[in-house]
Amino acid sequence: MSDILTYTPVEEIPKIRDDLRATFKTGVTRSFEWRKRQLYQLARMAQNEAEAVCDAMTRDFGKPRFEVIVAELSAVVRIALKSAEKLEEWARPEQPDVPDSQRNWKPTPWNYPVILSLQPLVGAIAAGCCAVLKPSENVPHLSELLAKLISKYLDTSAYRVINGAIPEITKILELQWDHIFYTGNGRIARIVATAAAKHLTPCSLELGGKSPVVVDAAYDMELAAKRILWGKCNNAGQICKKQDELVRGFEKAYKAFFPNGALDDADYGGIVNDFHFKRLSTMLDRSQGEKAGRDPARRRLEPVIVKGVDGNDSLLEEEIFGPLLPIVAVDSLDEAIDFINARPHPLVLYAFTEDPNVKERLINETQSGGIAFNDTFQQLAVADLPFSGIGESGYGYQFLRYSFEAFTHLRSSVDIPKGEESRLSLRYPPHKPEAYQVLGSAMNIRIPE
Repeated sequence: MSDILTYTPVEEIPKIRDDLRATFKTGVTRSFEWRKRQLYQLARMAQNEAEAVCDAMTRDFGKPRFEVIVAELSAVVRIALKSAEKLEEWARPEQPDVPDSQRNWKPTPWNYPVILSLQPLVGAIAAGCCAVLKPSENVPHLSELLAKLISKYLDTSAYRVINGAIPEITKILELQWDHIFYTGNGRIARIVATAAAKHLTPCSLELGGKSPVVVDAAYDMELAAKRILWGKCNNAGQICKKQDELVRGFEKAYKAFFPNGALDDADYGGIVNDFHFKRLSTMLDRSQGEKAGRDPARRRLEPVIVKGVDGNDSLLEEEIFGPLLPIVAVDSLDEAIDFINARPHPLVLYAFTEDPNVKERLINETQSGGIAFNDTFQQLAVADLPFSGIGESGYGYQFLRYSFEAFTHLRSSVDIPKGEESRLSLRYPPHKPEAYQVLGSAMNIRIPE
């Protein structure tokens, strides 16, 4: 039990799940107006409670107010409002392209909502689902606040928060859900997917991994360095030929961003907890690079560039989740591509280049959840694009319509008129030669050489 975070009693978790199922069965979530009202309330919560959220995230791990407002709360408002605006369009029955002879059969795949667990909550609401959210216990102030705000702004018969740690999440995973959306690391994702498999529950897994940045030798190194440092990439390393020039660009950008250093700057965040601070410190100590300034009492670690990293360096063993930027020197694009392909598929591959041939080769010869050219993290600003990992970086699309579709079931239906009986009669025994000619006509189609 945390001194800050109130854990949900384990024995109450099955009842919470059952209560949500009961709400779903009433049909209340099928109403477009009801769903829109919940989405508006979620957007209203992000606006009205911005200061409380900023304060909680500052207390948890020193996240700057600017980042919370711009990168998180504003995104919630935009996505919730656009989902409400597009909801009826997304839920409209689709008409597939079928032969003329089948058009009066009324073939229709319906978006049928499924009750689900976890997040993203906007997609769940838009899909007409009930949902349980399980925030991370690593951010206790924020998780405690979320529990209060969800019950304040949303219909608690349909949306609940469960807080806790291993015992609580274990109980959650023992139960049958209709969908589980998990954001985190591959180790926990395997536990989630294994538990889900016992109930044949589908999952969406948004995982991390090491997302490399390829920097073309012909690109503006100063601009690349500024944009990479701004993004504070959680990556496997910058893959670059002109590493000295890139390092000089990092030094210039660092001085511009943090004139008095990063450790005491209000626009620079801390590490989420002692465990991860020690993990990053140990990773850096084992690396070949120079050591950064640190403030263990406040769990703050300034950005550090690590030159001359090879494929076996400690900084490339696991996802970094911190402001450490290793640089791997390569002699050619072929070597960069081989380096990427020798490792698990990243969530995002970043590349700084204006050469269309380099872009084409990276698109065609590598695999990643997504690819972004000439900036970091800006792909997240385009909410109409699907966002997903592949392989070790996860699976299952999200954002706007893609989140809606993640939590819906495309249910097919046909309605065969009585008037079709004369054409369908050939299928009944006894089968005459004409039945083989008509119904088995594909057997006589000429196949190209």
